[in-house]
Amino acid sequence: MNATDRTPADLLQSALATDPARPLVTFYDDATGERVELSVATFANWVAKTANLLQGDLAAEPGDRLALLLPAHWQTAVWLLACSATGVVAEVGGDPAAADLVVSGPDTLDAALACTGERVALSLRPLGARFPQPPAGFIDYAVEVPAQGDRFAPFAPVDPAATALVVRADGLELSGAGTVERARADAAQRDLTAGARVLSGLAYDTWDGLSAGLLAPLAAGGSVVLCRNLDKLSAAEVDQRRATERVTAVVPDAAG
Repeated sequence: MNATDRTPADLLQSALATDPARPLVTFYDDATGERVELSVATFANWVAKTANLLQGDLAAEPGDRLALLLPAHWQTAVWLLACSATGVVAEVGGDPAAADLVVSGPDTLDAALACTGERVALSLRPLGARFPQPPAGFIDYAVEVPAQGDRFAPFAPVDPAATALVVRADGLELSGAGTVERARADAAQRDLTAGARVLSGLAYDTWDGLSAGLLAPLAAGGSVVLCRNLDKLSAAEVDQRRATERVTAVVPDAAG
């Protein structure tokens, strides 16, 4: 990673320039058996399309507040980086009623209706599939994102000193530069270096979960094996996954 990277989106661009073919996010849902692996290039393409949706169709501007009501999931990781790319503030677990727009999974649609701005719904079904029946009052992410452009350029440069990430459960508010600095500190504390492969089963509702499940591996030049419903596996099955995925580090809480 470049020392000059000032936002999470910058970290992704550096990874794309360095080794676009390597895995970045490998996602498991142990309730459904789903496994998805995204290379840096594939992940960056999803981020570009989502950022174009945000900036174009949803008319989101830097400083707008987006309530992110999603679990630990590869599509949540995409939204976090798309917000960084556009300058939109990602409020993890934010209040929809106070947000400019909301992005919701299927379990939080009722709460998300409190947002008076644009509402986006994700089915979180395997392979990024659309809802069988679109939820009323929402646009279906899986329907809208495929047609978006594969490259993204913000209308205005993103200020790395501006607020970029709010983690409601922790009472935490960070700028883009502050997010990168804290992610790098976490990577150093966990001895993560380039090529590290981190297994995390933590939720995305706290800084620890966001860091272990995306930001610290990205800052270190590594990758993440992001596991939802990891508690459904036995210790032996977790060990088998560690071996199969060539995991080099495990978040203590995700050890089984």
